[in-house]
Order: sequence, then structure tokens, then C-alpha cells
Amino acid sequence: MAPTTNAFDPADEAQLLATIDRWVEREVAPRVKEFDHADRWPAEIVEQMKELGLFGATVGPEYGGLGLPATTYAKIVMRISSVWMAITGIFNSHLMLALAVEKFGTEPQKRHWLPKFASGEVRGGLALTEPNAGTDLQAIRMTARRDKGDYVINGTKTWISNGIEGSCFALLVKTNPEASPRYSGMSLFIAPKGPGFTVGKKLEKLGYKSIDSGELVFQDYRIPADHLIGEVEGRGFTQVAGGLELGRINVAARGVGIAEGALKLATDYAQLRQTFGKPIIEHQAIALKIGEMATRARAARLLTLDAAQAFDRGDRCDMEAGMAKYFASEAALENSTESMRIHGAYGYSKEYDIERLYRDAPLTCIGEGTNEMQRLIIARQWARRSAA
Repeated sequence: MAPTTNAFDPADEAQLLATIDRWVEREVAPRVKEFDHADRWPAEIVEQMKELGLFGATVGPEYGGLGLPATTYAKIVMRISSVWMAITGIFNSHLMLALAVEKFGTEPQKRHWLPKFASGEVRGGLALTEPNAGTDLQAIRMTARRDKGDYVINGTKTWISNGIEGSCFALLVKTNPEASPRYSGMSLFIAPKGPGFTVGKKLEKLGYKSIDSGELVFQDYRIPADHLIGEVEGRGFTQVAGGLELGRINVAARGVGIAEGALKLATDYAQLRQTFGKPIIEHQAIALKIGEMATRARAARLLTLDAAQAFDRGDRCDMEAGMAKYFASEAALENSTESMRIHGAYGYSKEYDIERLYRDAPLTCIGEGTNEMQRLIIARQWARRSAA
């Protein structure tokens, strides 16, 4: 992987992060409960994210994007996720689509698609998961059959973020179902919605509300051959794997945001709530929880920034990204649970923000590869790097 070539001035980063902070405070925080409790698509907030350039955050400036390094991008995700994690999924899934085209597409594909992705004119995501294939992507059954100048695609995808509201997806299929090894028969397409491409049901979720998770059905969906990313068959699995490092850094950043948000809510509440004549933060039982929560949040942030810096240098960072994703997501889950317990009965009320963080946190332990899989990746890479 080539290192990030654009120099991003620290002063520009500070200004950008301050802009994000103001936007979250003024536009997102006052309305998050309204959207989350109704599980309603936040159309107004999406338009604001377009204006902020978030749909082109990591897309190169030559294609109309901001060209942000992973470290700055991760800090943006942390800030937003500390208030409302779900909306980061709207642009992160989209950026995975853009990354696949920018990293592996032909120059004509880049010139045609990336400016539309960066502006938010065309929005979408990554369509990998199927009813029978999640972590084991090589088990997908969706096929693409070459028919002269087109491919004809059949199959079903599920749990696809932006599946309903999005209009274009990076679609993983098998162009050679009999290939051995299995991954050598997989290809990745740029798949805009059209005839033969229909949206099934919206999937209801415990948390991660307002961003749509849908089922996508393809029945004799015909697509031009020049929509094959890179225009060479059999490279899809490698192309998808090439984007997972940034995807896991993003999920780690979401976990950091939740962990820090939960810590802040717990601290604010513990300083106000009094029992036995003093704020509960002065009771040892609560102080011990706060101390652990602060340490977890800090460690999660440092692991995530370490992985992002490795990504920006162009280093192989599957181990670092896996460590960050694993630890930060568990920190999000533990901190949100402890924060809810510190809030007592109020933590179980929908009037308090901690219940949303508590519902959102478990997703970070599952998305972009389960934490069980992350530990296996970490162990394998650690063993290889430690070999004599």
C-alpha cells in the first residue's frame, strides 16, 4: 500500500475538527433522539454531511474529495460517534465503495465515479454479506455471468448499510464459481440501482438506528463489463480485503467515540447526582468505575491512532487495525454498560442519551469482522512478525 501522499497541515486539521464539533453540537445533538427513536432516515443531516465534504473525506483532491489521512478521518469519526455513532455509517460504508474504485479501478472508472461519490451525488456502500456468508466471504453464492459486453448477476445480499437510501454499491460476486482456491473466482463490480436490482425488506435492529440496513435482490441484473472494478476478473477478494484495514480503523474510531461519550455522560451525571450528602463520583465504588472507563477510552484512542498512522505510512497494518477494532469495540461495550449502571434507573430511560450508546455499542463488536476473528488475525500476524 502506498503511503498517503497529501500533506495535511495540522492547523487545517484543527480547523476542520472544530467545524465538526460545532456541527455536532448545533445540528446533530439536538435532534438525535428524534431520529433515533423513530428510526427515521436523517435526510437533513445527510445533506449537511454532503456540504461538509464527508462523502469525499478520504477521496483524493484530484477527484473532488478532501483527501484526508486516516488519522484525521478517525478523529472525525470519534467526535461524531461520541454523540451519535449511526450517522458515521452513512458515509463510512460509502467511502469503502469509493476506496475500492480509487485504489483498484481503471483511470476512466475513477474519473467517472469518484467525483460523483465525493460530492454525495451518488451514495452507496459495500455489498458483501449474504444470508449464508458473513465472515467467510469465500462462501458467497451470488454469480455474474459474462454475456457479450455485459455481465448478468443473480443472487441476494443482506445486512447492507445504505441499502435502501443508497444508489450504488461495490458488489462482490463469483465470476467463476468452480475456481480453486475459491477466492480466485471472485470479482467486484460497481453496481448502480437499475432493472433487475431490487431492495427487499428493511432489517430492524436493536440499535444503529436511522441508517438503513437492507436486503438487496438481483434477478438477471445486467451490467456493462466496464463496471468490473479494474476490468480484470478474479481480483474481487483481494480488492475487498484491501479496504478492510481502513474499515476496521473506522469501526475502532466509532468504538472510541462511544467509549468516550459514555465516559462523559457518566462523569457529568456522577458529579451532579448526590447520595449520602455528596456527589456519587466521590464514592469509591463509582470512582473505581470512572477510573477504569477513562483508562479504557484512552487506550482505545491510542490504539486506533496507532493503526491509522500505520495506514497513512503505507505499512501493512492488519494486525494494528485488528487490535484497534477489537479493543475499542470492547471498550465501547464495557463503558456504555458501566455508564448505564452509574445512571441507575435513569440509564434505563429513553430520556437519557446513555441508552442509545448502550444499544449502539454491540454493533462495533460485530461489524467489519467479529472480534473473535480479529483475535485470530492478531495472533497469526503476531506469530509471523515474531518468527526467528
